[in-house]
Amino acid sequence: QVQLVESGGGLVQPGGSLRLSCAASGITVSTSTMSWYRQAPGKQRELVARIDSAGSISYSADSVKGRFTIFSDNAKNTLTLQMNRLKPEDTGRYYCNAYNLGYDCWGRGTQVTVSS
Repeated sequence: QVQLVESGGGLVQPGGSLRLSCAASGITVSTSTMSWYRQAPGKQRELVARIDSAGSISYSADSVKGRFTIFSDNAKNTLTLQMNRLKPEDTGRYYCNAYNLGYDCWGRGTQVTVSS
């Protein structure tokens, strides 16, 4: 059974940092395209960052470049999103996604709230 479980969200002040983790089971992170998405209240879910099975990394939103870092730990079979210098507009629910031929899986998400 494929399962993705996100953790690490919370309430943080502007300028602060959070580290989100996605623990995967039933799939292998290193052979999947792994992504972080987020959905702000009243908005569509958007891609934040992606790392593919070749290790190529892309950040979808210019607003997160230089502040967010995506990386995977193949030994632990986890995906991480390090978020620095957080802004109120980063508020939303963050979801982990794993994709390959035969599966397209989502976690339940973890809430990130950036507010003073």
